[in-house]
Amino acid sequence: MIQTNMPLILIRGGGDLASGVALRLFRSGFGVVISEVAEPLSVRRYASFSEAVYAGEWQVEGVSAVLCKSAADVAGSVESGKIAAVVDPFARITGDLAFLAVVDGRMLKHAESDSLYPGMFSIGLGPGFEVRINCDAVVESNRGAALGRVYWQGKAQMDTGEPETVEGVGSQRVIRAARNGRFVSIHEIGEIVDLGEVIARIDGEPVTAPFRGVIRGLLHSGTAVAQGLKIGDLDPRCDPGLCNRASDKALAVGGGVLEALLSRPKIRSALGRPGK
Repeated sequence: MIQTNMPLILIRGGGDLASGVALRLFRSGFGVVISEVAEPLSVRRYASFSEAVYAGEWQVEGVSAVLCKSAADVAGSVESGKIAAVVDPFARITGDLAFLAVVDGRMLKHAESDSLYPGMFSIGLGPGFEVRINCDAVVESNRGAALGRVYWQGKAQMDTGEPETVEGVGSQRVIRAARNGRFVSIHEIGEIVDLGEVIARIDGEPVTAPFRGVIRGLLHSGTAVAQGLKIGDLDPRCDPGLCNRASDKALAVGGGVLEALLSRPKIRSALGRPGK
């Protein structure tokens, strides 16, 4: 078991919401490790540390994540002041490094049975998690009065399937694949498109903009997609600066995770913050 001088937290998933959590924990003094699949499907790629899997290193809000090949590489990256990312969909790295806690931020939105880890505190984000069933604490991810709240009993709210309404635009903000096929982008994240403009194609069939807005997120060109998969995120505010920043939702959930972690005396002690 490799030991580090940093108190380590593993985050399963490196999408935009999990990346907001990672930012909060990293800035609070934790060593952060992100485990991902070999081909992440994060749409808000510019605000997601999962992009390190493709790029080798990726930066969000001035914080860098580096793709690592071994536990020793992970330890070295964390000690050097960076987030470590690993392709490790089953979180096997928990057997190689001494983690204090695991945060499941994969946002699968259905119950998982592999989120309890012997000897480690575990936190589940959003739908599908229930205390003492598949995690030790749940952080609410649904927008509203409970966003970011820590549950010590019970479970998160059901997935609504509806994105936040921005400037009167709701479900149209999320662009989904109308068919199975190969996704090929025409535009890039950060570009502004007009109503009806072709954003991408799936096996030659056009994907058009449902309104004028900035492309806040888009899958990698060349990705094989299934019908109904989220492939893009369009924002009517037309502000390219929104594309590479963590959202208010992600940071709120990150605040809940931080609260849950610091409720544990062992974790506070590891950070050098003694308390009751």
